[in-house]
Amino acid sequence: MKLWDKGMKTNEKIDRFTVGNDRELDLVLAGYDVKASIAHANMLCSIGLLTKEENVALMVALEEILDSIYKGTFTIEDSFEDMHSKIEFLLIQKLGDTGKKIHTARSRNDQVLVAMQLFIKEELGSIKTQVNELFEILLQLAETNKQVLLPGYTHLQVAMPSSFGLWFSAYAESLIDDLIFIEAALRIADQNPLGSAAGYGSSFPIDREMTGTELGFSTLKYNVVAAQMGRGKVEKATAVGMASIASTLSKLSMDICLYMSQNFNFISFPDDLTTGSSIMPHKKNPDVFELVRGKCNIIQALPNELTLLLTNLPSGYHRDLQLTKNSLLPALQELKACLDILTFSLPKVVVRKDILEDPKYSLMFTVDALNELVLQGIPFRDAYKQIALLVEEGKFTSPKDAKHTHQGSMGNLCLEEIRDKMKRLC
Repeated sequence: MKLWDKGMKTNEKIDRFTVGNDRELDLVLAGYDVKASIAHANMLCSIGLLTKEENVALMVALEEILDSIYKGTFTIEDSFEDMHSKIEFLLIQKLGDTGKKIHTARSRNDQVLVAMQLFIKEELGSIKTQVNELFEILLQLAETNKQVLLPGYTHLQVAMPSSFGLWFSAYAESLIDDLIFIEAALRIADQNPLGSAAGYGSSFPIDREMTGTELGFSTLKYNVVAAQMGRGKVEKATAVGMASIASTLSKLSMDICLYMSQNFNFISFPDDLTTGSSIMPHKKNPDVFELVRGKCNIIQALPNELTLLLTNLPSGYHRDLQLTKNSLLPALQELKACLDILTFSLPKVVVRKDILEDPKYSLMFTVDALNELVLQGIPFRDAYKQIALLVEEGKFTSPKDAKHTHQGSMGNLCLEEIRDKMKRLC
């Protein structure tokens, strides 16, 4: 069954190519299509295009379909093109002519728009919750380990003293920046596109404010052409937010892989969070974090993938837009899985507390020694040269202490201020 069927048979090969894997992806979106259909039917009733009796019958039938989706018994067989055609078929099968009226004043174009935006809103809300959980774990780890020093690096060379408190809370605060992108995507998705039909509106006196309110949108995408042009833009905005989170998770995972290696040996995890080698009995590999790094690097490519897909498309609907689902839906699940595994794993990290006893880290206190000379009245450039000469001659004695007290330094982490920033965002 096709909603556009006019009695002419399409070549089976064309059907397979144009439908692609839409049926599988639409199983994820079907519930949102049903919810939008409920709002649409209520609106049609309010303007007299459905009787109250017809609307009640549609409500009962749509709720039954929604229940089957929640139970996992809803299917989209090969004889149907997509979720829209299967849902309409079920309504017609149950209600006859009443079921045929559900498509009045709408198109598959605005159906998929509203289903995708409702889905994206819910998914981004879930991601915000997961990010906030990871954020709290990182802040707790920062508080617990704030006194434990570790080397800071620039150019992968030992640079200056850092601390685990500074390291953990750096990633926590970075997640706040990532959520700003997610919030922007949410604002773009939170505009009701239903009623734009095929992209040029309808001659029926529909009430788009009513459907928007019923579906929980904060505003309308008023211009019907702009609503259609939102297809792809909403997905790309979402991808940008996802890529920002993925960048933070990838960098964190890379740090963990480095710090777990014997050459660094800063942290470790219990054996049940690592994997072994088929040939080397001693190996404890950080596969979890390597996979998070790899998956998140792939997610960072998503905005560019969507950009290329959307490039040079004129206004109006084009079948290319169907392919946005192929990219976005699996990536959302991958990102949520990465957040979940980090939230599970990070609380079990074991921090090594005697790292700085190794003499190769003594030079990371040169700046602190230099600053002490400046406080004694020696000009900075002269103090710099004086310390550099001591290092060159092998006479530098590390103070093994770092008095950092300004906001955001390892002696003043401002963890509550960082938490307040997140609270203002969430």
